[in-house]
This record gives sequence, structure tokens and C-alpha cells, in this order.
Amino acid sequence: MQPASSGHSPAARPSLVWFREDLRIDDHPALAAAAQAGPVCAVYILESGEDLGRPLGGALKWWLHHSLMRLKADLADHEISLILQKGDPRKLIPALAKELGANSVHWNRRYYSWSRPVDVVIKAELTNLGLEVGSHKAQVLTEPWEVKTGAGGAFKVFTPFFRAAQPICDAWAEHAAPAPPLKGHNTYNVHSDTLDDWALLPQAPDWSGGLNETWEPGEAGAQKRLAHFIDKALLGYGEGRNIPSKPATSLLSPHLHFGEISIRRVWNAARKAMRANPTLQQDGQVFLSELGWREFSTQLIYHYEDFPQESWKEAFRSFPWKNDPSAQRAWQRGQTGYPIVDAGMRQLWKTGWMHNRVRMIVASFLVKHLLEDWRVGEAWFWDTLVDADVANNAAGWQWVAGCGADAAPYFRIFNPMSQGEKFDPDGHYVRAWVPELAKLPNKFLHRPFECPTETLRMAGVHLGRTYPLPIVNHEKGRKRALDALASLKQSTTGDLV
Repeated sequence: MQPASSGHSPAARPSLVWFREDLRIDDHPALAAAAQAGPVCAVYILESGEDLGRPLGGALKWWLHHSLMRLKADLADHEISLILQKGDPRKLIPALAKELGANSVHWNRRYYSWSRPVDVVIKAELTNLGLEVGSHKAQVLTEPWEVKTGAGGAFKVFTPFFRAAQPICDAWAEHAAPAPPLKGHNTYNVHSDTLDDWALLPQAPDWSGGLNETWEPGEAGAQKRLAHFIDKALLGYGEGRNIPSKPATSLLSPHLHFGEISIRRVWNAARKAMRANPTLQQDGQVFLSELGWREFSTQLIYHYEDFPQESWKEAFRSFPWKNDPSAQRAWQRGQTGYPIVDAGMRQLWKTGWMHNRVRMIVASFLVKHLLEDWRVGEAWFWDTLVDADVANNAAGWQWVAGCGADAAPYFRIFNPMSQGEKFDPDGHYVRAWVPELAKLPNKFLHRPFECPTETLRMAGVHLGRTYPLPIVNHEKGRKRALDALASLKQSTTGDLV
């Protein structure tokens, strides 16, 4: 079948690039393939919740607005206009390709069960129109079907997965490449929304002040983050990443989620630093394993389609969760009476991000001390995290809840006081985010409810008034969680560990 005609001469016919979670120019396989064919047109479609799996959370919308604004400017430097359209890509992409007289359409693959069928429909429609269609590997180092067990199946345990995946990661990362010369195509007659049309930014009230202070969305911001991490924080990362008051993590997660920097660039930067400095070997390997967890999570969501909203271990699907809205609100607002938990939840609300060690602590507190369904926490993180990723978010929550693949056992219950004392021994993190406790001595900072009355008075702390009493007693909460696990064991024959 001949390509649909739109009056364009063959030499002038462009290739259309559909940007999705890959909002960059560097090392962008779909953009590179389109550029090789001639002039480039670019589109970003704000899809419906159905095609995204769920509507975007508020923090994600904020980031998307700023990331698209920067991508639009970066493309304009190459005389490429970024077309913005809202709706169903199954209709919009073929219609836009015909309107532009495109000879090919390119995108980078996604791996969610709800997005893959969308791509299949679009590819078939474009093929019927006589257009070349290219879908490319870009979002991951290992596609879900590339890393297999000896029996040919998917891995269910991280360590052997990562051992098998590393050679593939190394080989694929070596193909990272800068954008080729880009030539734009005149698209001024094509309808394009404005970012303001989409109303992605919060209003009435605008709660994004802390996000604006903390982040620089966009490709340039991502590259700065990577360079700073490699130069300043990779050495000592293995231990430093557990101390929430230290700037010892990469802070790359939102940039990776939106594809503002390629995973290949990040992997290569760590490998290059490790080769240049032997003292970075151990810390670098720990960092690479964190990138490996991202790959493992993507594999899980590909092979187990219900993973984002269903416990991976079937035995946990009848777990006797509570549903206490008042406890949920106290947790969300950082008013639980446990300082390390409250610090984390307040950091999340202010900045759209939370330190990974503290994520585990607050998640354990919710699903074990409060006995709330892990999906309650997953949904809150989805709405408030700037790095909320479907696969990583679900995998993290299921790991803590004990119901996921290669998860921590449910009976592993973090003690919020001892966790605070271990990972925030000088109290810098808690004092930064729970300032009403700032004058307490370190001895009682992580357990103010054990502090003598006179010491509380001198520190200006009035429990139950200026800072809440614990909403659940640690020992009682722990016992209740273990009793719930025991009751589940009695009612099921499935795997709980």
C-alpha cells in the first residue's frame, strides 16, 4: 500500500516522533531514527487515565508541565516545534501523521499492560496507511524478555536477576549516543494546545513552592544532577545513602521517570567513574544495583499485569487490613507521634520526594503498626511523589508489605524509634522537618513520649498540643500486626514468606 498523500513532496515528508516518558534529546533512539530519515516533527499527547493506567498524581503533573516547557525550548533550538495534543493517541497519532504527510512514526517502548495494546493498535493503523513504524528500546537497559532464568522464565528473585542482567546492561549502555543533527519541519498549520490549556499546575491553593525550591525539571537539570552525584556523592554512597540528613543519594529518580536523562547515560557514568577510580568499586556497584531494582520492577509489571494493584503473593489477598481514615490522615500529614515517620511524610509533602531509607520506615509503619492496606500508601505516594513510577512504586510497597516478589517478610517490622536513632543519630533530619522538637536532646528526640516532663517543658514541647502523642503504641501495633499474620496463616495454604 502506498503512503497516504497529503501534497508533500517525498523529499520534504517528515518523520513524526511521539514523545512519552522520554522528554530529552540526548541518547533518544526514537528521535535518532526519525532524524536519519529527514526532517522531524514532534508530538506529546496528554493521554487519558485509562491509557496511563491511572490519572497522573498532582506532583507528577507539576513536573510534567515544567519538563515539557523545557523540552519545547530545547527542540525549538533545533527549529522543531513540539505539538501538544490531548486525547486518545489511537486516533490522534494516525490523524497527525496523515496531516503532516509523514513517511514514518517513531516512539520508545512502554511495558505496561494497559499501554502495550494502545501501541499495537496504532502500529497496525499506521502500517495500513503505508507508513514505516519504529518502536525502540530506550526506557530500560534490559527489556523484560531479555533476562531469563535457565528454564526460560522470568526471574522472581532480584539477586540472580541482576547477576544475569549486568552483562546485558553493560552491552546496551555502550550504545548511548548524542542526538544526530536535527532538522525541523514546518508544522505551524497543525493544531497544538498550550501547556496552560492543560492546567497541570496546582492552583487555589498553589502548594508547589517547595517543589520549585527543590527541583530543576528538564534535561539540563538531569545532567547537572548526574554530574554532581558522580563527582560529589558516589564515593561513600553505600553507607551514605542510608543517612537521610546527608546529600548522599543521586536524586535522579524523577529525571529517570520522565526520561530527561537516559538510563544508559547514568549507567555509563557510574561505570566510567568506577574504572577511573578503583576506590569507587564497592559504592558504584551498590548504585548499579539500585538501577537494577528499577529494571527488576519493570520486569515484574510486564510479566504480572495485576502487580500495580494486586498483591503478588496470592495468600496476602485476604489479609485482614484495617481501614481507619483518621489514622491514614495522621500518617499523611506527619502527625503520628513518631518523629522519623513524621519527618519523612512532611519532607514528601514539601518537596515531592522522600529519602529511600525513610520511605521504608514510613511504609512499614503504615502497613504494620497501623495495619493499613499497602495500596493506601501506594496511592498517596502516587499523588505526592515527583518520581512516582507505576512499577517502582508498587514494587516498593509490596516489598515492605511482604506480599511482593523477593519481598521482606511481613514479620520484619521496623521499630520507628530505633530506626531514627540508627540512621539519624544526631537528629539533623528530624529537626529539619519536625522543628517543634528541635530543642529536645538527642536522647529523647526519636521518642519524645518517653521524655521527662521538665525536659519537655524546657524544650517548649507540649505533647498532645504542639506535637502529637503516638497514635499507636509500638509494642501493641507490632503485636497486632503479628496476630494478623498468624490469622492469615491459619486461613491459607499459600506462601507468606
